[in-house]
Amino acid sequence: MGDQDNRFQAQNDVQDRFAAGAQYIGGALRAGTSGRRHAVVDPASGEEVYGYELAGPADVDAAVAAAREAFPDWAGATPGERSDALHRFAAVLADQAGELARAESLQCGKPIKLSTEFDVPGTVDNTAFFAGAARHLEGRSAGEYSGDHTSYVRREPIGVVGSIAPWNYPLQMAAWKILPAVAAGNTVVLKPAELTPLTSLMFAQAATEAGIPDGVVNIVTGAGREAGEHLVGHPDVAMTSFTGSTAVGKRVAELATATVKRLHLELGGKAPFVVFDDADLEAAAHGAVAGALINTGQDCTAATRAYVQRPLYDAFVAAVADLMATVRLGDPFDPHTDLGPLISHAQRDRVAGFVDRARGYATVVTGGEAPQGELAKGAYYRPTLITGAPQDSEVVRSEIFGPVLVVLPFDGDDEGLALANDTPYGLAASAWSRDVYRAGRATREIKAGCVWVNDHIPIISEMPHGGYRASGFGKDMSAYSFEEYTQVKHVMYDNTAIARKDWHRTIFGDR
Repeated sequence: MGDQDNRFQAQNDVQDRFAAGAQYIGGALRAGTSGRRHAVVDPASGEEVYGYELAGPADVDAAVAAAREAFPDWAGATPGERSDALHRFAAVLADQAGELARAESLQCGKPIKLSTEFDVPGTVDNTAFFAGAARHLEGRSAGEYSGDHTSYVRREPIGVVGSIAPWNYPLQMAAWKILPAVAAGNTVVLKPAELTPLTSLMFAQAATEAGIPDGVVNIVTGAGREAGEHLVGHPDVAMTSFTGSTAVGKRVAELATATVKRLHLELGGKAPFVVFDDADLEAAAHGAVAGALINTGQDCTAATRAYVQRPLYDAFVAAVADLMATVRLGDPFDPHTDLGPLISHAQRDRVAGFVDRARGYATVVTGGEAPQGELAKGAYYRPTLITGAPQDSEVVRSEIFGPVLVVLPFDGDDEGLALANDTPYGLAASAWSRDVYRAGRATREIKAGCVWVNDHIPIISEMPHGGYRASGFGKDMSAYSFEEYTQVKHVMYDNTAIARKDWHRTIFGDR
């Protein structure tokens, strides 16, 4: 099957599958009620591939009601029952891997090899991980800490979780939001980005097919100011989990605080890539290009600021420029394409604006333009390398969210680590060195939720993902995510059977 055949098949599949609408509430698709139509656009062509009516407040209310109704039975299920359901869920997702990958590439413009080799298998693995983790919601062992009482700790689900996911990794973000919540016994209403709802809806349908009860997983596809804010502020939503920009995260926090909700935020990043002078130059250059360009740079953990110790600086810049020149832009459905379009023409223009302004104070070594010819109709932008930018410039300070890497030199190790930490963000970073002590110092001193050594980007289901400072708080993936989606309850039993306890004297009587 050719590239265009795969695209047409993906488009026909989603139009048929979601003919009833893009809201999934109580186990069934339905149309939105906002009265406003929205289009899913293929960013590789600029053409509409699916149109639907956005969710309004009434749809959010219906989804929350469905989740609230499903909560008692799902919370009351045994860990083994929830685990079995999630194992079936992983199997359904694996069976639908090809369709999921095609839909993800269609709506996001991801190269099909990225969807096939990263997004979909990562989601299946994450589902399988939480199927096992559902059986291990442990509290502290019972003990007689006061002498007269036995205490133990229970972990209990919170209730209805209202989650909001971004457009850059729609399928994986749906999984990261939904899986730990439902594994812990919660029910979920997820609002995906209105640009990219297709695989979130498919994920919810797969949950139903696997036997997860109706109402446990619900999807409302609407605009942030209408559907998203109503979800965050809803009185029956006990917790909000949001992934997106720091600016929007502040608004979410403001709304959630008004109803004293549990809050989990995974926000922006500006990851430093620190190359010491003893690093393997070839490995560092390859790591920088891959880490900067994955998902067309639309990744909050992407390598965006490379700080290179001066003895390696010139060679590193040259090697990165040479490697960027080999990256193949093209049709996302072509298996040889390395770099697809940005999510939209508006995002491409935003990235181009950063680069164009940087020409006034820095050097654009390679890239810095949209391609011509057949690719001009899509939201493509060439891999871009910038040098000579001041530390306080916007390309160094701001999250560009595109295929742009800025490289700056440093002299001593102290300076390199200080520059890495000179940011309000703290989501991810990497350090490149052959010296275990030097690398160890970097892992201790760089203020970020994840620090890779001699690599950049890999994630695994068993390890947590989350940031420091303006990158938010709380963890996705891993057993640590249960800290976000459970309440800890202390239970204390009296062991004495004595009616009048010794401590009662503080209220009446004497010893």
